[in-house]
Amino acid sequence: MIYLFCGDDSKNKNATYEDFLKSFSENTEIFSISRNNFDKVQIESLYSGSSLFSAKSTVIFSNILEYEENRSFVLEKLKPIADSENTFVFLEGKLLKPILDAFRKVNAEIKIFELAKERKEKFDNFLIANAFANKDKLNTWIYFRQSIETGASLEEINGILFWKIKDMILKKNFGKFKEEQLKNFIAKLSYLLPEARKAGRDAESAFEQFLLEAF
Repeated sequence: MIYLFCGDDSKNKNATYEDFLKSFSENTEIFSISRNNFDKVQIESLYSGSSLFSAKSTVIFSNILEYEENRSFVLEKLKPIADSENTFVFLEGKLLKPILDAFRKVNAEIKIFELAKERKEKFDNFLIANAFANKDKLNTWIYFRQSIETGASLEEINGILFWKIKDMILKKNFGKFKEEQLKNFIAKLSYLLPEARKAGRDAESAFEQFLLEAF
């Protein structure tokens, strides 16, 4: 089964999406896939078979369809994804009609959230990533709160922060951190949101706690 949450009304979309995730059993294994860890082989294995650890899995795609290469692959595989025993959830921005039609064709459950008035200017989430990289706890927290208040999803913030830290490691530009610390942050960000939701914790509070306790 496929569930699609999309549109530019980020606040209502994210709230509905968070409530939806709470409906899953604690025993459900959750995989989160973004641009940072998009792997075609892994995705094919997820829709073609059950998990080794639980009867069924839930796969969450976050802002995948905005990237042409990933979008083409996903749209090509929508039918087998829809027929899978596992559940696939897409959290996306505003989508064009041809993409929505492709999801409708495979009987996906679609929830569209559109702003009734002009959208607020999108917050620059790189401010969070840069403050974090500079070990600036206060501004990291301030920018995080501003981003949430303007409607950014936790997955979006997580993705930007993950990318920034990974880039620091690859370029061996560790800044005020040690390499081991950065690798530890990457590991925590990989499972932070899924684990919080699985444990019944508020994902936003868990993310905020991570930022405040990181350094």
